[in-house]
Amino acid sequence: MRTLSALRFKLTAISLASAALLTQSASLSAAEPAIDASVARQPAAGAIETRATRAYEAAVHQGPLAVQAFLADFPKGADLHMHLGAGVYAETIIRVAAEDKVCIDPAKAEFARNEQGKPVKEPCAPPLVPASELNGSSLTPAQQDMYDRIVNAFSMRNFVPTPGYSGHDQFFSTFDRFGGLDKSHTGQWIDEITRRADAENNQYLELMETPSFGHAARIAHEAGFNSDFAKMRQTLLDHGLRDEIMTDRAEIKAAIDSRNQIQHCGTPQAAPACRVQVRFIYQVLRAFSPEQVFAQTLLGFETVQQAIEEGSDDWVGINFVQPEDYMVAMRDYTLHMKMVEYLQGLYPKVHISLHAGELAPGMVPPEGMKFHIRQAVELGHAERIGHGVDAMYEDDAPQLLKEMAKKHVMVEINLSSNEGILGIVGDHHPFQYYRAAHVPVAFSTDDQGVSRINLTNEYVRAANDYHLSYQDLKQLARTGMEHNFLAGESLWAAPDVFSVPTSACKGQIPGGPKPSAACKGFLDANEKAAAQWELERRFREFEAKF
Repeated sequence: MRTLSALRFKLTAISLASAALLTQSASLSAAEPAIDASVARQPAAGAIETRATRAYEAAVHQGPLAVQAFLADFPKGADLHMHLGAGVYAETIIRVAAEDKVCIDPAKAEFARNEQGKPVKEPCAPPLVPASELNGSSLTPAQQDMYDRIVNAFSMRNFVPTPGYSGHDQFFSTFDRFGGLDKSHTGQWIDEITRRADAENNQYLELMETPSFGHAARIAHEAGFNSDFAKMRQTLLDHGLRDEIMTDRAEIKAAIDSRNQIQHCGTPQAAPACRVQVRFIYQVLRAFSPEQVFAQTLLGFETVQQAIEEGSDDWVGINFVQPEDYMVAMRDYTLHMKMVEYLQGLYPKVHISLHAGELAPGMVPPEGMKFHIRQAVELGHAERIGHGVDAMYEDDAPQLLKEMAKKHVMVEINLSSNEGILGIVGDHHPFQYYRAAHVPVAFSTDDQGVSRINLTNEYVRAANDYHLSYQDLKQLARTGMEHNFLAGESLWAAPDVFSVPTSACKGQIPGGPKPSAACKGFLDANEKAAAQWELERRFREFEAKF
């Protein structure tokens, strides 16, 4: 793996070609009506919006810290790309490990594990140390030093790449160090994440989680892989794969109930964070054998479709995770996309967001960067792409961006994650290329606990690095809400055009206090539209401060 400086050196050689592609992609929609992505798609600016715009411009003039202060309470809409297990900060993990009486291996700065890979519990045989020693009323200097080393090991805090050990290595090593705490804590994780979201005026989250799949994996191992997907599916179903659906549904329901109990949701004592809506994306682990990946993907489609058909508030979509550059993930990438293509035809209600293009030059052979995003869109029927960093290295990149814009495939932009893991930053990130080609984009945090960020950080970073206008920021927030997987229709009459409401709300001021009877009925019947209306209300409330 290379250091950040080495990567930048490699990317310098292609900067002129990238600039040419940006110019080319900006003209991709020439055959379509000219629409400026940052202005013409927005509702007409009223007086309060004008004042907010001026306040933002003044903050930009003052400097990055003023932009931070301005955007702290800016309505951000949604975070659509966040891994639940990595959304929690290391300090919380240490505290919960202490409550669970977990032992820490101080030499490795990780949880000690038994032969089954489970965290070892007290009593802790030397040199192991109880996590509870790091959660006392006070710490000795030696304990504070250990605490700091554990936080660093569980996250990207203070990490500096060295020869042979990159940000990619550190990032993906953290999960093995802190993973394995009991699933009963999932509600606590959701509590922390939603409280943080509410504090920064973020109203909706889609959290990626991997539920239990041991039964499905055992069946798949016994059956072996069959390239005839129909026969493979039937074999798995005949051997009881559906038996695990209720387990997966029960796990997430217990987590939701726990979060609601912690926050007193639905009671007069409800915490403000109860306002944050949460849905879940079913994670499939793609670095395993083809039979296991197919079995887990099938289980995911079965589970999510059942949840959607019941109108429940848990699972809404599916995604593939684990590092894209891992050998199996690279070798079987096309096979995985064909699996998704087959199952999507059988389970059409299941939403699909796929990690694709989380690669940088040198990580894999050049051929490996030429097709992942395209196959995710064309074979995997992805409605959203996670990361999409190597887009400009794909075959016929301008045509790919044009296709994504035409299909309204949104890209989940994770700026801090992409710098920390891939070393991709600034002009070498395709964010501006997507925008120039009218591909929908929205910010997300990926693994905010590991990266030690929040969504405000991503808005501030982009505002400073890419000189975004206030209207640009509103466009990005609206785009996230437009492409969430909530049930129902959009508030807006045309996809990704945020100037004209749908016919039921025609003539209404989006976010206004008194929608017409027809509009209110539409909002009551469509969760997505209601969430978008709430975002507009929050914009009005935010802008009124200026």
